[in-house]
Amino acid sequence: MKRSVALSIAVLPLALAACAKTAPGEAPPASPAAEVIGKAVSCLPLSSYSTTRIRDDWTIDFIGGAGSKVWRVTLPQRCAGLKSADSFSFETSLTQLCRNDIIYPIRQYGGQYQRQGACGLSDFVPVKLLDK
Repeated sequence: MKRSVALSIAVLPLALAACAKTAPGEAPPASPAAEVIGKAVSCLPLSSYSTTRIRDDWTIDFIGGAGSKVWRVTLPQRCAGLKSADSFSFETSLTQLCRNDIIYPIRQYGGQYQRQGACGLSDFVPVKLLDK
């Protein structure tokens, strides 16, 4: 009996992985879905967007004034805690944010904000959000 229980526990993660819609380490589809409407750019001027929306630990939408334009960044690696922090910081001496720049999820602990682990950006892809 103990042997079959151990085997069941060992096989369970494999069965769950088989049900997953994405491969391990692969970004899940972000919500809302988006349609690519232009060529990706490696840098985005800071003046091009007025707000950001963190969709998940992989995806950030940079939104222009009045929602006129949206650039979606799908991070090359999962940024653990990004969605739950729902905010991030970055440092740049330029007037733009670029692929390979580093962002840091920020969380509040005991009334103070603290940076979490570093995450690299990727290209900025102009998109049209399909459902809000």
